[in-house]
Amino acid sequence: MTSDRIWSKLPAGTREALVDGLNPSDLQSALLDVSRERAGKLTPARVLDRWRNDRFVQPSQVDPRALVHTQARLWDLLPDQFDGIELSPVTPLGTCSAISTIHQNMVLSTMRNTEVASDPTNELALEAAVRRRAGAERVDLATCQRVVRAQVNDGPGMFAHFQLFALVSSARDTGSGRTEAELLLDHLRFWYAVLGEKAEFTFTSFAASAVRERIDDTVRPGLPVQFTEDTVRTKGSGYYSGTAIGIGVDGNELGDGGFTRWTADLLGDAKERCLTSCISTERLTALSAV
Repeated sequence: MTSDRIWSKLPAGTREALVDGLNPSDLQSALLDVSRERAGKLTPARVLDRWRNDRFVQPSQVDPRALVHTQARLWDLLPDQFDGIELSPVTPLGTCSAISTIHQNMVLSTMRNTEVASDPTNELALEAAVRRRAGAERVDLATCQRVVRAQVNDGPGMFAHFQLFALVSSARDTGSGRTEAELLLDHLRFWYAVLGEKAEFTFTSFAASAVRERIDDTVRPGLPVQFTEDTVRTKGSGYYSGTAIGIGVDGNELGDGGFTRWTADLLGDAKERCLTSCISTERLTALSAV
């Protein structure tokens, strides 16, 4: 492995000392010291070369004026029950790996015990847990955030950073899938308001639960468009718990969502229910321009 090759070049015990031997503050100071010295050796020409070739720093190709218009429309359509949150561009180290079990290599870690935001739903789940613990009966949050993801993906239209508009709702289970049905209806009705009659909603049940029955007798009758079951989907099977949803328009995928155990794990309460959903504002902007 590449990491083993690197550690073999350093004195024995270096890895253990950095991982467990130093407290977070001392480790941060050591890494910042190394970074300062390395930065001091850089020339303007080398910085320009990184600007041109580093996929993490290259500007987005979307017209920001069009993107702002899309954002404004999403905020205008958002129901008053959702509190808008302006998230920090960084979040505590381990936010994704500890909450949603995403490998730490998939996010951009910093030297200050933080990581660059890679999924706004994780951060909203943290805030939802704080508010639920403070006594809120139900929490509905929304944000629009540019995120960075470290995994290499050279597919068409795939970039290291992009913007997501995300919703997270959390409430306590009332039995028989009723809470989940309410959350689903509130999220899907918002996305329908955004996408209109061209909206395409799908769901996949990764595990048997009462939610499947509520989709038939409550959610589907409450939507003005079809809510189609996708029985072949496997994407997100280890990420979402129970039911996942897909959001698209005219055959184009815009985003997805589903139920997670995040607030249940954060609060240590198996009765907590948490629904997330999000779309790419850049994809929506591009489709709106067609």
